[in-house]
Formats: sequence, C-alpha cells, structure tokens
Amino acid sequence: MDENTRYVAGIDVGSENIRAVVATVGRDGSISVVGYNEGKNAGMQKGMVDTLSGPAEAVDKMLLEVERMSGFNINSAFVSINGSNVMSIQADGRIALGTPDHEITEEDLDRVEGATVLGKIPANREILDVLPLSYTLDGQSGIKDPLGMTGLLLEMRANVISALMPTAVNLRKSLDGATITAEKLVPSVMAAASAVLTEKQRENGVAVVDLGYATTGVAIYENGDLQYVGVIPVGANNITNDLAILLQVPTEVAEDIKRRFVTGLFKDDDKEIVVKKGHTELAFSRKEVNRVVRDRLDEIFAGVANEIKLAGYAKKLPEGIVLVGGGAKMRDLDVYAKSALGTATRIGIPTGFGGIADAIAKPEYASAIGLALLASRSPGSAVKKSATKKSKGKKEKTKPGLLKKLFGKF
Repeated sequence: MDENTRYVAGIDVGSENIRAVVATVGRDGSISVVGYNEGKNAGMQKGMVDTLSGPAEAVDKMLLEVERMSGFNINSAFVSINGSNVMSIQADGRIALGTPDHEITEEDLDRVEGATVLGKIPANREILDVLPLSYTLDGQSGIKDPLGMTGLLLEMRANVISALMPTAVNLRKSLDGATITAEKLVPSVMAAASAVLTEKQRENGVAVVDLGYATTGVAIYENGDLQYVGVIPVGANNITNDLAILLQVPTEVAEDIKRRFVTGLFKDDDKEIVVKKGHTELAFSRKEVNRVVRDRLDEIFAGVANEIKLAGYAKKLPEGIVLVGGGAKMRDLDVYAKSALGTATRIGIPTGFGGIADAIAKPEYASAIGLALLASRSPGSAVKKSATKKSKGKKEKTKPGLLKKLFGKF
C-alpha cells in the first residue's frame, strides 16, 4: 500500500443513526470507499445534542468496525450537522484594492469574504461556510473567480451557511468525547447533494430533499452554486410515531408496517395488513394506515414546498427534486413526491465512487459519502494509518472553528 495515499473520513451524525465512510483519494481527486459502518445514536433530538455522552459513545462504538475494515485510525472527519436552526442567507460585501493595476490575491479574497459576513450574522450563530456566488470588479459583474485580475473595487455576493452556536459547539464536544476532531461541520443535505447531483443538475436548477429520522433538509442549486438551505423539524420518525399511536403498537412494529406495507401509491383495498408480534397475529385496516401516513407526508412535503417558495424557486426547478436520506427508502416515495410538489422527482443514489462503494449505494448513505467527498477536496484533510484503536479519553488538539479563523484573517 502506498504510504503517500491520502485517506479521508465522513461521519453523518443523525438523531437516530450514525453512518461513517472512509475513502482513499486518488491523484485525480477520485475517491474509493475502503470502510463503512452504521450504528444507533443516542443523546440527540431533532439534530441537536441533549446529552454529550450519548453521541460520543455511539460514535466510538460504531467506528470500531470502520477502523477494522479500513485499517485506519480515524481521528478527524467532516461531520454532518442538522436541526431546524441551520439556515442560509445571501450577503454582499466590498473592499477597495488600492491602485488600478492591483492584482487580486488570495488575501484580497479573504478580505472581501470577511467584509461580506461582517455584521450580517447574529452573534449567537456560527458560520459554517461562505460560498461565493459571484464577484463584481469595477462594475463588471458575473465574475466567478477574480484571482489574478486587476482593478480598484472588488465586490462579492455569497451564500452564508450558519447554525446556532450551541448546536455546533455541543456537537463538537460530543465528538471530542470519542476523540474525533470535526474538521468541518456540513449540513447533511449539502453533503448528500455533493454525492448525488450532476453538474448539469446543479447548473439547470435542482432541489435535494433529505428526509431524515427527525428532520427534513432542503438544498437548492442553480447556475452551479448552492442558492438556499433550510431544515424542517419533521422527519420519517413522525410517520412511525403516528402509526404507533393509531394502531396501539410499539414503534418497532409500526416501523415494520411502514417499511413492508406502505407505498407512495397509497392504493386502498379491503385486504387487511397482518403482522406477527411474538405468537400473536395483529390485523389492521390498510385504508387507515394509508390515511395516517399520507397525512404526515402531506405535512412534510408542504413544508418542503414552502422552503422552495421562500427561496424563490417554486415552479422554477427544471431538474426537479432528488430525494435522499433514510426516509427515502419508503417504496414509491418519489411517485408521491412528484404529485405533491408538481415536479419531476427521483431517489438519489451515490454513484461514481470506487472501492466497496456499491455496498452503500443507498439514499441513507448519501450524506456520509458526500462528507468524505468534500473532505477529499480539502488539502489538509486526512486520517492516519494505525494498527490499533485510539485510546478513549485521549483528546486530540481541536482545530479552531470557521468563525474564529475567518475573523482572524482581518
């Protein structure tokens, strides 16, 4: 094995499940999956940590198999963040460059980025990312990359992604308990988009909908750039809970009914749904089950439609909707979503990755694979070769947050 081979990791921390992927990075930037695993999470509600030790223990336990499979000690990773407090706003900033023949440098780009976010984000929020949409140089607009150009006045329009400070801080703390440094926190829907979208879709206009356990994320792309991010505090588990209440059964039985008997076609018939619980057979009305599931899906996708409308993209997405996340495994959900949203819809499957990626070519793994892909594009990101498991409780040096680094630039 090449000692210079670079390895990266992505950890998708959901309210119910944690999924991790380790991959190698080729010289051409391609990634090959060499390890993966998933496990149950604890200590989180609707994407936010409510008990620090819960996610720490869950991550530590889940990573044992990933490290055994890949042969690498995972000390750092790109990590997903969720919760309805994750949001994006578009902001503008400008700086003077000095002389007409001034050649724009990386330092100038850092300065205009700082000017763009300064005073735009409340103090109780952490900036997760600043994504340039376009630059204007001395009145010439529509510039994608001004590096090396000359001019007097540089302006920037960017999409600023942020989350409430406690949400981000406590997620990092919980991972620190598993001796994992979160190199970067990325909204899970954005991570999934990087794994399932094509350049054509990003250019023409598309929305990714991440139907998770407790939340539903929406990310909209156009002209090759992220235009909007929003998170709805309702997810696939709300459907399960509704069924459990209606049918008066444990949630595991309700989840089994949802997986096996419910489809997005919602065809009613007189045939009963029959499941076994121990030595007892339970029978339920298919019509009642369909009604409850559809009512909750109507609520979730009304929220999705509202997010798309708020972003200004209602009826303006030529490439339609791409569904990802564990909730997207419901049979024929794309058929229902197409009808509910009035646009083309498909299930997003991560493709184009090497190694053992075929084993996790599933909508629920889109975020974890996308996180590894984003990490592969970050030059300083890598996990280390190790024959032994890291010692629990041994803290790694934590990297400074994006906000601290950003304002440190100027």
